[in-house]
Amino acid sequence: MSFVEPSYGGRTLGDVLPAVARALGVDVGFHETSLVMPPAPRYVVFLVDGLGHRLVAEHAEHAPYLHALLNEPGSGHGVAGVPSTTATSLTSLGTALTPGQHGLVGFTSRIPGTEKLLNALFWDKEKVDPAQWQPNPSGFARLRAAGVHATVVSKREFMDSGLTLSGFRGAEFVGADRIGERIAGVVAASAESPSLTYVYDGDLDWTGHRYGVDSPQWRAQLSAVDASAEQLREALDPAVRLVVVADHGMVDSPQPARVDVDENPDLRAGVQLLGGEARFRHLYCSGGAVDDVLTTWRSILGDRALVLSRDEAIDRGWFGTVAPSVRPRLGDVLVAARGDMAVISTADFPYENTLVGLHGSLTPAEMEIPILLA
Repeated sequence: MSFVEPSYGGRTLGDVLPAVARALGVDVGFHETSLVMPPAPRYVVFLVDGLGHRLVAEHAEHAPYLHALLNEPGSGHGVAGVPSTTATSLTSLGTALTPGQHGLVGFTSRIPGTEKLLNALFWDKEKVDPAQWQPNPSGFARLRAAGVHATVVSKREFMDSGLTLSGFRGAEFVGADRIGERIAGVVAASAESPSLTYVYDGDLDWTGHRYGVDSPQWRAQLSAVDASAEQLREALDPAVRLVVVADHGMVDSPQPARVDVDENPDLRAGVQLLGGEARFRHLYCSGGAVDDVLTTWRSILGDRALVLSRDEAIDRGWFGTVAPSVRPRLGDVLVAARGDMAVISTADFPYENTLVGLHGSLTPAEMEIPILLA
């Protein structure tokens, strides 16, 4: 299966805020992008975690409203950054930067100079300061400095999370745990002009991880998301433009398709630390072991994955321009799964092996995201 590699500066998540800023008529010095949105004084960006473009296209019955938006002028598909995972994608959206610039390069990544991993979703702020890990100003902070009312509406538990502080600091945060709260918060925030309001829904992603995207539970949750998107549009002032996006898609990975590194000692040889996630592994190698690790992993996995050195992945543009401080966070070797394969470790990441739906790699199902205008 062919991979979808990002074209930063095109229709990626890091291009959404620059496109919105231009549509608002505000110049804050964002990079140039080919993504175009219609002029409007107020924008709402609704991100549905785990809603890949292909999943929208294939489920017209369960998502009639979102499916219909595929045909609206300006709507279509974009692409996630690499890896196609929540921490990386949300930070790209919030900062308008590439992964190689903002430095959140996976679900887990090595803390340089240590043998420990930073978990970007369960961030230990006492050990790693989000403002040091991601020192660039967020796009929301830049917009607020230019006079735009910039707001984040999300669950209360996310208010001071490391991920929020990395990607969205500087925005006004409105805590909203229920759909009704969320819609009311968005309507209130978007009454200001000019304004950008960002709202997040993570329930579809959770359901896909737990039950898989080929499950009645996932389809029921998709219908709920579709209804909430339509309800949000109806509640908003007609002058407000709504953009529905996602951070990545998802694929189901059956147990027979998984490779457990703990059942194959050769895959552990020369690997000091295993990071990333099941569909996109960062391998941090012992000194001088990189070539051997590349050879071994390529031999064992064959065409089930693309195995590259760090330099090869950077040269392919997977992470965009890579800052010197970010480079050592990337694995010496990167393993991007093809098909429905996953690389697991029942010793290091036991919970991951209980999940059905996974993401992180560069397949079209994971990389292609909707950018829907309403």
